[in-house]
Amino acid sequence: MDTQLDDKALEITLAESLADLVPDEKTVSEDEFVEVVGGALEAVGGTLLFKMCVQNEGEGQHVAAASVGAGGNRQFLLLTLPTGGGSLKVETVSRSSNPVAGIAAAYAGLMDAFKTAA
Repeated sequence: MDTQLDDKALEITLAESLADLVPDEKTVSEDEFVEVVGGALEAVGGTLLFKMCVQNEGEGQHVAAASVGAGGNRQFLLLTLPTGGGSLKVETVSRSSNPVAGIAAAYAGLMDAFKTAA
């Protein structure tokens, strides 16, 4: 239960910090999306893992995966924004139904392994 409360608090904190940064009805470029996500992650000490543009239910969507924290306290986030503009959605991977969510932890684990091997 505590993890769910922490996940929700993290989602709310990021969403509030992003509320004024994303225009509601404007095509959003990949560069604009990266700028907004980068600023939000900087505010909470997060790290961008990867970003992509995908089709989800027939709609173009910018998607970014990020991590916040370290070690056993590390949490993974998914940030999504329709390419046609709208609201930025921030959710923890554990609460997300987006297919990309499953990739975030695996990607982070792979990057950890590469760092160790280097």
